[in-house]
Amino acid sequence: MAAKTDTEVIIGGKVLRLSGYESEEYLQKVAAYINNKQTEYNRVESFRRSPVDTQNVLLQLNIADDYFKAKKQISLLEEEISAKEKELYDLKHELIASQIKLDNSEKSMKSLKTELEETTKKNIRLEAELSK
Repeated sequence: MAAKTDTEVIIGGKVLRLSGYESEEYLQKVAAYINNKQTEYNRVESFRRSPVDTQNVLLQLNIADDYFKAKKQISLLEEEISAKEKELYDLKHELIASQIKLDNSEKSMKSLKTELEETTKKNIRLEAELSK
């Protein structure tokens, strides 16, 4: 198990001590994300005029919305990967089948070529006998 990390972050102008099993960089990144959301919303006049508890709920809703959209995107990408893997699997099998068919055709062609050479030699011999 990873070591527990304690780090101080600044969220909304307040210093908070966060503790967890993630890296300090990750915890700072999370704090920066929340600060960016707060900054984004603080640009909106109606948000700034809202009570603090309403502001907090709006921020929570927005972060939850981002989370669910990211989960949906991941799900779509996983489905796409699965479809691509199936397509790749099918193409590999098609390639193998084509390779086997090619090998069989080459063997057949070699056999026919040998047969043609033997027939040509036989024809030459028979023509030679007829011309005597």
